[in-house]
Amino acid sequence: MEALFKESPHPDEKQRQQLSKQLGLAPRQVKFWFQNRRTQIKAIQERHENSLLKGEMEKLRDENKAMREQINKACCPNCGSATTSRDATLTTEEQQLRIENARLKSEVEKLRAALVKYPLGTSSPSSSTGQDQENRSSLDFYTGIFGLEKSRIMEIVNQAMEELQKMATAGEPLWVRSVETGREILNYDEYIKEFNIEIPASGRPKRSIEASRDTGVVFVDLPRLVQSFMDVNQWKEMFPSMISKAATVDVISNGEGDNRNGAVQLMFAELQMLTPLVPTREVYFVRCSKQLSPEQWAVVDVSIDKVEDNIDASLVKCRKRPSGCIIEDKSNGHCKVIWVEHLECQKSTVQTMYRSIVNSGLAFGARHWVATLQLQCERLVFFMATNVPMKDSTGVATLAGRKSILKMAQRMTSSFCRAIGASSYHTWTKISSKTGDDIRISSRKNLNDPGEPLGVILCAVSSVWLPVSPYALFDFLRDENRRNEWDIMLNGGPAQTIANLSKGQDRGNAVTIQPCISIFQTMKSKENSMWILQDSCINAYESMVVYAPVDITGMQSVMTGCDSSNMAVLSSGFSILPDGLESRPMVITSRQEDRGSDSEGGTLLTVAFQVLTNTSPTAKLTMESVESANTLISCTLRNIKTSLQCEDG
Repeated sequence: MEALFKESPHPDEKQRQQLSKQLGLAPRQVKFWFQNRRTQIKAIQERHENSLLKGEMEKLRDENKAMREQINKACCPNCGSATTSRDATLTTEEQQLRIENARLKSEVEKLRAALVKYPLGTSSPSSSTGQDQENRSSLDFYTGIFGLEKSRIMEIVNQAMEELQKMATAGEPLWVRSVETGREILNYDEYIKEFNIEIPASGRPKRSIEASRDTGVVFVDLPRLVQSFMDVNQWKEMFPSMISKAATVDVISNGEGDNRNGAVQLMFAELQMLTPLVPTREVYFVRCSKQLSPEQWAVVDVSIDKVEDNIDASLVKCRKRPSGCIIEDKSNGHCKVIWVEHLECQKSTVQTMYRSIVNSGLAFGARHWVATLQLQCERLVFFMATNVPMKDSTGVATLAGRKSILKMAQRMTSSFCRAIGASSYHTWTKISSKTGDDIRISSRKNLNDPGEPLGVILCAVSSVWLPVSPYALFDFLRDENRRNEWDIMLNGGPAQTIANLSKGQDRGNAVTIQPCISIFQTMKSKENSMWILQDSCINAYESMVVYAPVDITGMQSVMTGCDSSNMAVLSSGFSILPDGLESRPMVITSRQEDRGSDSEGGTLLTVAFQVLTNTSPTAKLTMESVESANTLISCTLRNIKTSLQCEDG
């Protein structure tokens, strides 16, 4: 955006659209960035003019002083009045002095106003060039975010850091454990008292408050984890199911040393659920990482009012009160993470099926963040491992082959997460399925991404509630021996798995390669050209089964360790969530079958299929393609309900 700004400070609609696609931002965000950048440039010009005015004012003062001295010389030393021979001249000089004095006063007032707005020693982001352009523009010439002084930002960040530490470590009465669910609940009255929070005139918050806290141990070393929070791309990759968009808007401080202790930056994120039924949450916040002790770091997020006042207010429906995590090094590559998530959201209507899980704070809460972090860190450990037991890596002979397959599976799952949410990337159209369930349809054109097939891609998604345990549904859908019970595109019974790669301690976290015996395969041609690559993931909050048909020849080269980044993959699959209706178990027992199904609640299942409808990117989406996707989802849902004996769910 900085490069385009130098060429064209006022980009037209076409340029803004192209830039928004490249950066993954909404066109309105690009528009407001350019508006704010023009404001900053204008501020530079104003300060330059102020500097010139200041010099001119000094010059005028000198002239004024010289003229006064000249008048004094022409005056009578006894009475102070002008001599008669110079009366006319002095009268003219006095008039000039009065005019100059008035002008000086006017300039002084202008300078006073400018200095109040821009204190001495500060200046605006620079338009300098060079390799360090981004850092210089934010650091060497930084005045603040949209007029907010840097000192004020740091003051807010330090207060937020103190609040986070208290929120992370305090027990009762600030946090009270729920008897029904076992989760911690924030005592809001105690919170207001503890942190001197201003109560709105109505006596209640104007927005809904979501507060949660969770603790977990993750398999990652401390410096790497802190870095993943401060690098926006690593942060996005760490939480692919939760973050649909993210950007570093501005760097306020680079911090000190190699570990960037005290780094502060303004960030933007679009948070999602894996369904088009729940709107995304866009949030702007300042993030700071700080070392508390040799073994402990804190990463705090907090939204700042002044920032949001200068951004399109219609987009800012969610704010972060001091949130984040305390990370403690536990040696041997492990870290203990205490996560606090404290959100203030504009009250809005949530689709009935998702109301409990969203309103309870589970959907965007601390437990979800910690569970996702644990899963991704564990995946990374298994990816980097060099001493993998044979039972965890069947069907693949080399370590390079294992890494290549795991990397491809991760790309496939990340693509799936991007495709099925309510992000502004997509435009969803609602249609009714043949089973009465609502289906959302969207399409996109892939022009040049080698990681997906080129052409028009149709995505069909449906979310339903099923009266079964999330774990039972996950085990059913990932089981290659039962795949033919729901996959209408397959023919025949179960076939032997070609490869099975473990990527976590839970047996459900695995990547498999399965034969694909398609119903389109004729009796004459028993040779099959496709396999199925499947990635199954499960953590304490959610689970996914993602798969894609892959070319056998290409996959065989990947299994030997060849690069998989240019291999086209179009993912489909399932997202599985608890419905949020938690309750206490009927009995206390270690036997799963004795616990009773009522205590587990039901499952929110999202089914998504992506289909290449035309290899020409210029082609139009046809009703025939939409009807085929409708049939695909309707039949798959019917088969799942029949197999799990929940047809009436």
